[in-house]
This record gives sequence, C-alpha cells and structure tokens, in this order.
Amino acid sequence: MQVYRRMDIGTAKPSAAERAEVPHHCLDLVDPDRDFTVAQFKAAHTSAMEEIGRTGGLAVLVGGTGLYHRVVVDDFDLPGEWPELRAELETVDDTGELHRRLLALDPVGAAKIEPNNRRRVVRALEVSIGSGRPFSSFGPGVNAYPVSAVVQIGIRRPRPVLTECIGQRVHRMIEAGLVDEVRAIADSPGFSRTSAQALGYREILEHLDGSTSQDEAIATIITRTRQFAVRQDRWFRRDPRVRWVDVEHDPVAEVVPAVLDTLHQLTR
Repeated sequence: MQVYRRMDIGTAKPSAAERAEVPHHCLDLVDPDRDFTVAQFKAAHTSAMEEIGRTGGLAVLVGGTGLYHRVVVDDFDLPGEWPELRAELETVDDTGELHRRLLALDPVGAAKIEPNNRRRVVRALEVSIGSGRPFSSFGPGVNAYPVSAVVQIGIRRPRPVLTECIGQRVHRMIEAGLVDEVRAIADSPGFSRTSAQALGYREILEHLDGSTSQDEAIATIITRTRQFAVRQDRWFRRDPRVRWVDVEHDPVAEVVPAVLDTLHQLTR
C-alpha cells in the first residue's frame, strides 16, 4: 500500500529524511483513487532493479505482502486483466456462488482459495474465464519454492510481544493524524477499490461515514492487524528458503548483523 501517494501514516511509509538518506524505490507510484495490481508492482520492481543495477548497487526488498514478495522473488508468470468481466462478476453478491463457479472451471485453483475470500475468488474467475485456461495454470503457484538467488531473511518475534507492538503502533498512527489523513484522501481524490482495503484506512472510513465510533475503529484495526500478522507468519513459514532471525529485545540490533553479513557475502 506504500505505492499510494498521500497514504503515509497508515502505511508507515519511510519519512522524507529517511528517503533522503537511503534511496527508496516503488513508493508513491499512483494516487489513491487508482487501482493498483501486482502486475504493475512487478513492472515497477523491474524498472527499479534496472536502475539500481546501473549504479552497481544491491537491492533490499522490504515488506510483508506475501504475494507481491513471491511475484518478484520467483518471477511469476502473471495473467492479463479483463476489467469488464471483473465488473460483471462483482455484480454477483454471493461469494459462495462465485467460488462454486471457480470450482467447476479450476478445481485446483479453487481448492487453494478460501470460499469467502472474495477478492481472490473474483480474480481467479476473471482469469479462468478471460484467458480460457485455469488460473492455477499460470506459473508453479505459491506452493512451489524453486531455487532462488534471492536471500530471504525473516524476522520472528514472540507472539505476545508482537501483539503488544501492534497495539502500540496503531495508537501511534492515530496520534500522528491517521484520521485526518484518511479524511483528506476521502474528500479528494477519494479511494479506489484496492486502496480502500488498506488496513487502518478501511476502518477509519467506516468511522467517518458514521458506522462506528473512533474507539471501535481503533479496536478493529488492532484486531485485523493481528489477524493479518498471523496470516503473514503462516505464509512465510511455508517457504523453506527463508532464514529466520529470532528477535528477543531490539529488532534493529539483532537483525542488522544478519543483513550486513548477507550483503558482504554477495559483494565478495
């Protein structure tokens, strides 16, 4: 979600000072009223890698969005898009019905998608119908882990500590002005289908339209962020190529040596 301009506080985007000190790429690519796809991210990543390569630098890909991570690490073959077909599918309210359609067209793909995960179900159906081939036929899929030249380092913290950190982080974002940030974007230019799903933004939008109180919105952000963290953990734990660093006290002091060691090995 850091690809969106003006969505700074809720995405914990690096500050202007941090970005002046260390070159950052793939940030602030589009306005919040535009949809953004993993295919667009892959193209932006490719462009950034070419730029970094021309300077002789090394890239550190940072983030926890699992699919975006895998798409660039393993160079996935991405299917095209059929916006009109997607819009037609979106008119069907029953996500279960859409999943049953997918099951008939692509049983392998449907088995890997939770029936209530509407976004993924619609996308898989769009591709299966639009391309004329099963969604699961594109690339080896996220359950295959081929040999990769990319060194992956995972940060692992005790669950109770992570839970506490998430709560503190959300409250810091509120204090930093998240509500005002969401309000300003909602007023102009508004949120797209994809940007409106960002953790923190969706809940504050529900508060601003009067559906919930601010305290309820904050509690929901914390709960959904914890749930997302659990899904992230499960996603990355399945990848046998990840080298895990168990953090006890200071994540920076304990993780940086592993990163620096890797960078030194790559430059030898």
